[in-house]
Amino acid sequence: MNPFKLVPQSRDAIPLLKDQAAIGLDTEFMRERTYFAELCLVQLSTEASLLAIDPLLNDDQADFWQEAAAHEWVVHSARQDLEVIYQTAGVLPALLFDTQIAAGLAGYAPQLGYAGLVKTLFDVELPKSHTRANWTERPLPDALLEYAAEDVEYLLPIRDALSEALDRLGRLEWVSADSALLLDRKLYEPDSENAIERLKGARNLKGQRRAAATMLAHWREERAIQKDKPRQWILRDSVLLDIASRLPESMTALKATPDLPPRVAHRSGEEILGLVRQSAGEMSGYKPPAAPDEAQKALLKEMQKIVADVAGDLGLASEIVASRKDLSAAVVRNDRSSRVFRDWRRQLVGEDLLALL
Repeated sequence: MNPFKLVPQSRDAIPLLKDQAAIGLDTEFMRERTYFAELCLVQLSTEASLLAIDPLLNDDQADFWQEAAAHEWVVHSARQDLEVIYQTAGVLPALLFDTQIAAGLAGYAPQLGYAGLVKTLFDVELPKSHTRANWTERPLPDALLEYAAEDVEYLLPIRDALSEALDRLGRLEWVSADSALLLDRKLYEPDSENAIERLKGARNLKGQRRAAATMLAHWREERAIQKDKPRQWILRDSVLLDIASRLPESMTALKATPDLPPRVAHRSGEEILGLVRQSAGEMSGYKPPAAPDEAQKALLKEMQKIVADVAGDLGLASEIVASRKDLSAAVVRNDRSSRVFRDWRRQLVGEDLLALL
C-alpha cells in the first residue's frame, strides 16, 4: 500500500489533485441519528498517493471541493457517497466512473461489492472489521485510517482493468451513460412533496385515508428536515398509517393510537389532528395500482424472455439490461421513463420492447 496521508487542512490536498485525470474516492459517514448523513472522512486516491481530508475540521473546504469536482471520480456503488457529498458541499463531479456498474456490464455479478471485486480481479482479501466504526471519533485510530485507505487503494486499478475489458467488448460508453445517471442533482435533494411514495404500506389506502397519509408524510418529512432527525424519530411508519386509517377527530382518539409516543401527542397532537381534519376536504382521487390482468402478464413474460435472451447472448445478468420492475411499469402503467428505453439499452432491446407495447 502507498503511504496514506490525512492532510492537516483541506487546501493541502489541492496540489496533490492537480493534473490528475481521475481520482478514486470513498467516504465514511454517520446517519443513524440524523436526517442528513454526517460526512466524517473523504478518502482519495491518485496515481501517486492515498490521502484523506477531515470534513469535521473547522476549515473552509470550498476550494478543495471546487478542485475535486473538476476531475472524474472513480467510486464503487456511488449513489450514497454522491448524496452525502452533494448535501454537505453542494458539488458533484464533472464525470463519474462507477466501478460496480462497470463490473456488472463486464459480466460480473450484479451489485458485486468492492471487496469482492478486489478479490476477483487481484486475488487480494480485504478485511471488513470496521464496518460499524464510529467515524466521528477524533483522533481517528490508525486501524480505522488503514481500513479507510483500503477502500480507495484499488479504485484506479479496478477502473483500468475494467475499462480495458469493456473497451474490448465495445461497452465502455455504456458505463459512461449509466454512471452519468447518478449525476442528476434531483436524486439528492430532499423531496417532501413526494414523501408518500416512500411510505411503505400506503399504496392501498383510498379516499380521505390516502389524503391524510399524504399530508402526514409531507409534514413528517418537513419536520425531519427541519430538525435534522430521522423521519422514524418524528413518527414511525406504522403509527402514521394507523392515524391515517383511524382518522381520529379528538385528542383522546389520537392518544388511543397504538404505539403513539405520549411526547408526540403532547408536542404535535394538534398539528396532526389539524392535518386529519384538513384531509376531509382533500379527498384523494388516487387509486391503488391494479394487479396485471392475464394479457398483461403474458406480455410481461414475453418481454422478460426477450431481455433474458439478449442478456444471455452478452453474458450479462438480465436485471442489468432491464429489471422486472421497469418492465412491469411499462406494461401496467404505460411508463416509458425507464432506462431500458434510453441510451444503449434502447438500441439493444428497447426498440423491440416498444414494438410489443
